[in-house]
Amino acid sequence: MSKEWDILDTSTMPVIALRGLTVFPNVLIHFEVARETSVRALEAAMAAGSPVFLVGQKDIGVEEPEADDLYQVGTISDIRQILRMPGDNVRVMVEGRARGRLVQLLRAEPYLEGEVREISPAPVRISAKMEALMRAAYELFQNYGELSPKLSPDLLVHVLASQDPGHIADYIAQNIPMRNTDKQTVLEELRPARRLEKLYHLLEREVEILSLDQEIQERAREQMSEHQRDYYLREQIKAIQAELGEEADEIEEYREKIARAKLPGQVREKLNRELGRLAKQGYSSAESSVLRNYLDICLELPWGKSTREKINVDAVRKALDRDHFGLEKVKKRILEFVAVKQLAPQLKGQIICLAGPPGVGKTSIAMSMARAMNRKLARVSLGGVSDEAEIRGHRKTYVGAMPGRIINAINQAQSCNPLILLDEIDKLGYDHRGDPASALLEVLDGEQNASFRDNFLEVPFDLSDVLFITTANTTDTIPRPLLDRMEIIELSSYTDEEKVQISKRHLLPKELKRHGLTKAQLKVSDGALRELIASYTRESGVRVLERRLAAVCRRAAMKVVSEEATALKVTEKDLEEYLGVPRYHPERQALEERVGVVNGLAWTSVGGELLEVEVNVISGSGKVELTGNLGDVMKESAHAALSFIRSQADRLGIPADFYKEKDIHVHFPEGAVPKDGPSAGIAITTAMVSALTGTPVRRGLAMTGEVTLRGRVLPIGGLKEKTMAAFRNGIKTVIIPADNDKDLEEIDQTVRKALQFILVERADQVLAQALNRPVEAPVPRRRGRPRKTEELPAVPPAPEGGSRLRQ
Repeated sequence: MSKEWDILDTSTMPVIALRGLTVFPNVLIHFEVARETSVRALEAAMAAGSPVFLVGQKDIGVEEPEADDLYQVGTISDIRQILRMPGDNVRVMVEGRARGRLVQLLRAEPYLEGEVREISPAPVRISAKMEALMRAAYELFQNYGELSPKLSPDLLVHVLASQDPGHIADYIAQNIPMRNTDKQTVLEELRPARRLEKLYHLLEREVEILSLDQEIQERAREQMSEHQRDYYLREQIKAIQAELGEEADEIEEYREKIARAKLPGQVREKLNRELGRLAKQGYSSAESSVLRNYLDICLELPWGKSTREKINVDAVRKALDRDHFGLEKVKKRILEFVAVKQLAPQLKGQIICLAGPPGVGKTSIAMSMARAMNRKLARVSLGGVSDEAEIRGHRKTYVGAMPGRIINAINQAQSCNPLILLDEIDKLGYDHRGDPASALLEVLDGEQNASFRDNFLEVPFDLSDVLFITTANTTDTIPRPLLDRMEIIELSSYTDEEKVQISKRHLLPKELKRHGLTKAQLKVSDGALRELIASYTRESGVRVLERRLAAVCRRAAMKVVSEEATALKVTEKDLEEYLGVPRYHPERQALEERVGVVNGLAWTSVGGELLEVEVNVISGSGKVELTGNLGDVMKESAHAALSFIRSQADRLGIPADFYKEKDIHVHFPEGAVPKDGPSAGIAITTAMVSALTGTPVRRGLAMTGEVTLRGRVLPIGGLKEKTMAAFRNGIKTVIIPADNDKDLEEIDQTVRKALQFILVERADQVLAQALNRPVEAPVPRRRGRPRKTEELPAVPPAPEGGSRLRQ
């Protein structure tokens, strides 16, 4: 314990726990007492003529404090006066006598009483350092008094008159607003010099806070003065404009536009109400800018304006035939749609979704329909849209708010009955800002879109006369409620012959015109077109083909400009000069007999693909390795195939314990591409049996189908795209499930004539047709080039969509 003070004897006295208050020695202070225990402590002290011990409470929320809830150091005080206040409160005036330390609490009822040890003040020696500290404290307290108008001048005089550093610190701490924890820190410091030093640092902080507060208040007063100045100037401008008639002309102009527009009653009432608000605003106020923008956008919309629709089946047929080659089934379905519109013009709610690989003409079909039906066309790209406000718009109160894409499309078309093309609807996203697919439910619902309400407009807009056409590469990613509102028209991949005709009729003339060439200057032979399609493109549509033709035209233009030739003819032998080395080569391996390798067929969102299945059998302990970036469904198909083979090992001529002594590795090439789906089941089965028996698979053969543990072959989906891939790669025979017989009608006639289809019901039928050795199995059905087919009983219909081997 320090030698600077002495501790006197202890004594017993009433204790009062203070909440939010600290009392210092030699300071007169009054405060209110509300707790019954504290009031009884005061009464007991007055009755006994003894002092009370005032000590701070650590947590002011505790109603009945105990010893642990109180600080140890407090102030022994004398009661000078007690006044009874209304509401059972007591107001007491006390004078601090000395510091004291609470030794222990003796009792808590009927009031707090404790054993308190008085601490005598430490002796003070005024040194030069102490004098400097006192002067600094005087000056700082004066600064505080200048910043705090509520501080009484008498306090400053009292502090300047004192030469006791301890008393100066106590007095200042008692009379300025500080946190109670800071005041308690000053009270607990028993050395006067240290106490004054602590107070100085606390006072510095309070002065800084007051300076910042004064600066903030000054800035607020300046802003208020500036606002008042702006208000007076605006009022003067308003008066000047009233004299000149400028603002009145603007209001009158808006009023005339509202009167001329063919607005519904609810919309007209809303715009007049907003115009009234604008008339009350200052010309340069922020609110007036928002209202002007709102009125301008609303009045720009084509309220009541429509084009005269031409619903004629023959006109639409001519437009589609002029702009597109092939796609007969798609054209037929669109013409049926137009025929219904011709007979029932008031029929609403028909939404068409054109689904197919990229580059097959989905967008151009919609453009042709718009021209043929005399509807304005507005295209809305939905790819990557993940904010619901992109569809419904933003509230007009936001900075930079605009209507959603649907209303913007209406404004762009300047017609209430346009054809709106919602492009790439399968690529909608969603995040924390909402789900735009859900917002489209109202847009594409014929029962609801008659009163579509954009967040920006805040009034209903009739979309029932709009013809919506959507496009998608796949319907798998479209939410089911949205898909139910649309009628799907599927566009398949083009055959090579169709691409040749499209190139001759559309793509080549278009590129010749774009590059400033004439038909006499550049001719491309049919053989060159076929070679270009086979060796320089690998796609379902014709976009890459169009770019390759553009490259040929650029090369030809260079030769014409360089005067190397005036008329050019490109044959298949010249393509390497124009386009470089061929990018794609025929899949020669697919046409060879190999052991453990089978040609599977895959469905992708951009068309069909040929997908090899490779199986290698090596000596080991019966492990099965599956590689090639496979999904869970495909892995399960491999295990199902292996179980079937084990169950039929005797019939297949495979050792019964092969699964114990042989490791089987199944691999799908192009390992960077994810693959999934069950339709590779028969391909995996055939490849495993071929590898285990050493029997090669017949050349020019591909297959697709799901296999079960019992060897049944189940139907699959995407047959049209898969057979197109087989046709492109020179495959001659395709094995498919018997239940997919009905799907052969959907396949292009060119493909059907070029391929032989073998319909199978069991895996042993697949093995009998695929392997170059006899396998006992029922005779499968054949479809394709052979004209005679065997009649089989009807089979259950395949599930819609089927299972797909995705890539």
